[in-house]
Amino acid sequence: MRVIVKNDYDSCSKWVAKHIAQRINEFHPSETKPFVLGLPTGSTPLGTYAELIKLNKTGGVSFTNVITFNMDEYIGLDAAHPQSYHYFMFENFFNHIDIKKENIHILNGLAKDKEAECVAYEKAIADAGGIRLFFGGIGSDGHIAFNEPGESFASRTHIAFLTKETIDANSRFFDGDISKVPTHAFSVGVGTICDSDEVVIMATGRVKARAVAQGIEGTISHMWPITALQLHKNAVIVCDDEASEELKVKTLRYFADNEIRYEKAGGR
Repeated sequence: MRVIVKNDYDSCSKWVAKHIAQRINEFHPSETKPFVLGLPTGSTPLGTYAELIKLNKTGGVSFTNVITFNMDEYIGLDAAHPQSYHYFMFENFFNHIDIKKENIHILNGLAKDKEAECVAYEKAIADAGGIRLFFGGIGSDGHIAFNEPGESFASRTHIAFLTKETIDANSRFFDGDISKVPTHAFSVGVGTICDSDEVVIMATGRVKARAVAQGIEGTISHMWPITALQLHKNAVIVCDDEASEELKVKTLRYFADNEIRYEKAGGR
């Protein structure tokens, strides 16, 4: 595991955007060999998306041969709903870059056969060759995507029952009215995420500090989904000073020293 600690949200966003762009560029994607990217929604990725848009417009990265799979979607919201993740992604990212619409994959919140939708999504990921890099955030309770505490580490794309904590947190997007927040969502599984070649998780603010500490120093437990990354061969947690506040000083020094050695060796 790599742990990157930056001063603030903007610094974290810029680091993640540059990292994603570098991974795409190093891969040299083509029409027959696309780069497959997993993406999140919510407030966490907005800064990263803004930076990626800038890089795209200035020639720093192209999404022409990139295939994307989003982590989740609310059940019951159509693609035109302002709080659907379809709407979010096009409004905040896809409409501003050179990605082909046929390369965008987002779960259908109005799917009549919900189980079939989950199976089809997993098949689409497999048919694309698997996800090269999955970018995501975490909740204050350590959830990733809509994999709430208690979710199996072997889970695949499924119907998720949202916890009260998640519903309360997301109510800010629904005029503060928890009655408007969907109680179910489609979500890729912990296993789906961890099958990716690389997982990059960004966490900022003191509200995420306990989850970050659990994810890095805590015991592996399905009650803290973020701890699954301890088993991943290539996981990166990018956090700001506030989100790192509950980490031990020794832990912070260890990962800071690792990054110095990594950069000296020419890595990013």
